[in-house]
Amino acid sequence: MLGAIVGDIVGSRFEFNNTDKYDFELFTQESSYTDDTICTIAIADAINRRNTRKDGDPCYAANLLRWCRKYPNPMGGYGGSFARWIQSEKLQPYNSFGNGSAMRVAPVAWAFNSLEEVRREAERTASVTHNHPEGIKGAVAVAHAIYSQRNGFNPGELERVGNLYYPGFLGATYTPGVFNETCQGTVPICLKIVRYSSSFEDAIRKAISWGGDSDTIGAIVGSIAEAAFGIPPEIYTTALGYLPEEMSWVIAKYFGNLNKASWI
Repeated sequence: MLGAIVGDIVGSRFEFNNTDKYDFELFTQESSYTDDTICTIAIADAINRRNTRKDGDPCYAANLLRWCRKYPNPMGGYGGSFARWIQSEKLQPYNSFGNGSAMRVAPVAWAFNSLEEVRREAERTASVTHNHPEGIKGAVAVAHAIYSQRNGFNPGELERVGNLYYPGFLGATYTPGVFNETCQGTVPICLKIVRYSSSFEDAIRKAISWGGDSDTIGAIVGSIAEAAFGIPPEIYTTALGYLPEEMSWVIAKYFGNLNKASWI
């Protein structure tokens, strides 16, 4: 899930000021975490907390609400429908197919040891808000893609997974620089970017220079590229320096749980 956070922070300053340059500076004083990181942390924290509940319920909706209310004004803000959901007391899904379901799903792809569980939990994280079939599909596709690369870059398997959800995605025509916040307009190009990348940094640079919804494209690409290539320590340690301490604690606990594997 660190890849999603790195991609979000790197892309943050370009969300509303796109660049088509490949050789940009990854981190600057203008960089920050956005809603993508907050929501990813919320899902990771929910997974951490499920071990303390008798029913094992990760309570994704309640945890998203808690974290987003705690950080109400991230760089770039929250999407309109999601912002209204945060302020609601009913916590009802709103039939969204926005890419918010795909950018926050990474933690489940590492926390569960079977594809069946990963797909199930990905759907659960999405459906609390993004219960439209495309919103669910986007989250499940990204989680499946991450899971498929957990043992290292396997381009053939990434192609197979991509085609399960978006048939012909590699041959489809995409227009760079278009701000598209839908899953169906974002996830396929993210899969394609990773497929034709040679390293984590290469994937992030290609994602951001693509333009459009830069921080979210960066987050989704980063989440998959982390599994495929790993993240250079100097990149993820720099990214972690942008986070509040309590977010870093969630990350530490999450990876501690993965290493122990006693709660899976």
